[in-house]
Amino acid sequence: MSFEETHNVPTTPTQEASAEQPETQHAEPPVQPARPEPSEATTGSTAQPVVASAPVRAEKEPGAEDFAAALETFEQEQAQTEAALNEEQVITGTVLKVTPQYVLVDIGYKSEGVVPVAEFTDHEGNVTVQRGDEIAVMREPGSTEEGYINLSHQKAQRLRSWDEIDKAFNDKTAVKARVIDRIKGGLTVDILGARAFLPGSQVDLRPVRNLEALKGQDIEVRIIKLNKKRGNIVASRKQLLEEEQAEKRSKTLEHLEEGAILTGAVKNLTDYGAFVDLGGIDGLLHITDMSWGRLTHPRDLVQVGDQIQVKVLKFDRDKQRVSLGFKQLTPDPWLDASDRYPIGAHVHGRVISVTDYGAFIELEQGIEGLVHVSEMTWSKRMKHPSKIVNVGDQVEAVVLNVNPGERRISLGLKQLEANPWETLHEKFPVGSTVEGKVRNLTEFGAFIEIEDGIDGLVHVSNLSWTKRVKHPSEVLKKGDKVKAIVLAIEPEQRRLSLGVKQLQPDSWDTLFEQHRVGDVIHGKVLRLASFGAFVEIADGVEGLCHNSEAVDAHGAPVKLEPGQEHDFKIIKMNQAEKKVGLSIRAVGEEATRADVETYKAPAATSSGSGSTIGEFMSWKRASTENN
Repeated sequence: MSFEETHNVPTTPTQEASAEQPETQHAEPPVQPARPEPSEATTGSTAQPVVASAPVRAEKEPGAEDFAAALETFEQEQAQTEAALNEEQVITGTVLKVTPQYVLVDIGYKSEGVVPVAEFTDHEGNVTVQRGDEIAVMREPGSTEEGYINLSHQKAQRLRSWDEIDKAFNDKTAVKARVIDRIKGGLTVDILGARAFLPGSQVDLRPVRNLEALKGQDIEVRIIKLNKKRGNIVASRKQLLEEEQAEKRSKTLEHLEEGAILTGAVKNLTDYGAFVDLGGIDGLLHITDMSWGRLTHPRDLVQVGDQIQVKVLKFDRDKQRVSLGFKQLTPDPWLDASDRYPIGAHVHGRVISVTDYGAFIELEQGIEGLVHVSEMTWSKRMKHPSKIVNVGDQVEAVVLNVNPGERRISLGLKQLEANPWETLHEKFPVGSTVEGKVRNLTEFGAFIEIEDGIDGLVHVSNLSWTKRVKHPSEVLKKGDKVKAIVLAIEPEQRRLSLGVKQLQPDSWDTLFEQHRVGDVIHGKVLRLASFGAFVEIADGVEGLCHNSEAVDAHGAPVKLEPGQEHDFKIIKMNQAEKKVGLSIRAVGEEATRADVETYKAPAATSSGSGSTIGEFMSWKRASTENN
């Protein structure tokens, strides 16, 4: 209400223009609104509203003296209004207007009051009052530049509810509170209209990481500190929870014993198990006691908040430690596993794990069987079980062995197919010729695949009759297609022996068939040893010329070098050991005897008398020079 309207002071046009300017020059509320008519006055006000009378038009324009008198009267009334408003007095006012900064309130006095709009804003930013609402307010020190009285709604609320709060504090009773906002160190809560502080450490039994999630919730708290003079209230929810938990714990301990079956709520999950609230006391349900089967994490079976039945396995009353079991509520499936899974039975299951050494098959909850990598296929070439099965596959297998004590079942996949080794004698009898691909080379031989899953070994000694093969790569390469002779079959050991050299005639046999001791044979020196020289006398056939036999007819040593070719006389043959002894000396002696016979024949014809040794040596020298 303007000064002129209150005191019936007529204005000049200039004054009217001046009165209108504040509407555009001041922030809300820019102009003190006119006092409402008596019908709009707030009921329940502690003071009767002043009703403005109709303005009295002066016959003459008022002078400066009249205006000063009116202003003095307004200021006196304003002072009376402020004096009447005791800072400890709670009054009821009516909301006239809501602006972005203030809520304008009619309190039934000469001037209106303003309350910061923040006092009526909830945690979502919504204003909770509107025009016409009746609210409780108290005066705050000072006034605004526009002459409005500063008011507080929260202060009034606190004062009105102080008696109840004080009683709850003294009686240590629980009161309801609404979480208003998240502040540093905790929460602001509303208790009976008064703002209180709820420290973060007093929110719950355990630290709460996300206090923001509690905004807007209604909770029960206990007032633990109260300062009426400062208007400070500190609350605790933790104390109530602790008392509630202690009461539940005492009731739970009355019937808590090993073997008891209880119902509890899953409180927390870890990698190694779940904590279950049994009623004021927590028990640990270890992951190994959750299921007879395999669990990768407790969340695969339970979730936080689930109500589950558990069995008490161990209880330490002094340390208040409880070990719980879930799987113990059902019979152990391994007890009659031998009867339900006899050896040789065909079973179905789901692949739950694949490792380097095999695959685990779940036959039922709590029963798993292992298919070892060696039992997956008849072939020896499988690199990894994942080439045969994958996690999630439904497979059929054959029970090979059952050990309930160790909780193990051995399964096989290859047993579902015929064993190719059992019919190998029929398909590839010993002595037959087969053809295959070189799959692998080792130091001791080459593996040749003659059909899928069947590999035969050609030992390095069966690669050539004639060559001394140190490594199969000297004769074969990986991927080559070769023919071989079946030498032996061992189905139990899954072994197949093959030979390549057996496809060719044995050079040694040919040598022993065509030559005898005393024959002279031409050979080539291959390599030297300390005791003699190895000489190639046929393709792949070697003989030994000992140092004692490497001399000429006169006994002079003959120096042999690799690559030299000479005539040698066979002086020894051993077919079983494939050994041949050679001699150069014997060849020289044979040549000497031939020369003697040649000399003697013409001499006997011409003279008919014997010859002397001297004559023979002269003849020999002459023959050598002529040659």
